[in-house]
Amino acid sequence: MKKYIYLSLAALSLLSLAGCESLDRAIKGDDYIASSQSASKSAASSEAYQKEVTAALKADASSFPQLRTEVGKNEAQVILHTSMGDITINLFPKYAPLAVENFLTHAKEGYYDGLLFHRVISEFMIQSGDPNGDGTGGQSIWYDKDKSIDSGNGFANEISPYLYNIRGALAMANAGADTNGSQFYINQNSSDQSSSLSSQTTPKPIIDAYAKGGNPSLDGSYTVFGQVVKGMDFVDKIAAVSVDSNNKPTQDVTIKSIEIVQDYTFKK
Repeated sequence: MKKYIYLSLAALSLLSLAGCESLDRAIKGDDYIASSQSASKSAASSEAYQKEVTAALKADASSFPQLRTEVGKNEAQVILHTSMGDITINLFPKYAPLAVENFLTHAKEGYYDGLLFHRVISEFMIQSGDPNGDGTGGQSIWYDKDKSIDSGNGFANEISPYLYNIRGALAMANAGADTNGSQFYINQNSSDQSSSLSSQTTPKPIIDAYAKGGNPSLDGSYTVFGQVVKGMDFVDKIAAVSVDSNNKPTQDVTIKSIEIVQDYTFKK
């Protein structure tokens, strides 16, 4: 049975980021996601995490790396050279080290070169990273290498109160908690989401950022690990292409290559 990637969205109930593992799961996807995310939710309820949340709620805009365009000293930056234009993205290893190392290593090895944007939903997101080109494939760099990180189902979610699914955010697609492989998506929704958020649960600078769009319903369930800082016009261009009934572009849109502008060295 092929594995597919799921992504829930309040306005659309449940959207598969890549399809559905079976017709039954596609119909009952909300229950599947709720149960499979339990491990990450329990981790997010730890005392240490709650202290971090409290601090984030009091922080100003400078504390949130997605809210600045310049790349930080301890961050990375890449350019996705796509068939429709270049997209520059800052990556945040401080908050999502596994996702960033996975992405950078795949990029250096040419894993993403030539891959399709296989799922595109206007005013939601664009998705790529699957060698199969249909949402059923993709593995992390740790597959069959370090079973303590990736048992074959994918590596752990990294949820941070300093990273959100605002417009332009880069995040890992998954098939439930801790199933991250190689697929990723870029949030493209441009509708104001700020009115649905409370400053008691979401930092004020992030509420302000959501006024420009994004998908807050995805926060806490998917690993955000980067932010588009240049080329959102090309993200929008990709999101606007014609798609079939599976939200796959009717004409190929591809990642030609990924250029590492600023690398990051991970301590072993």
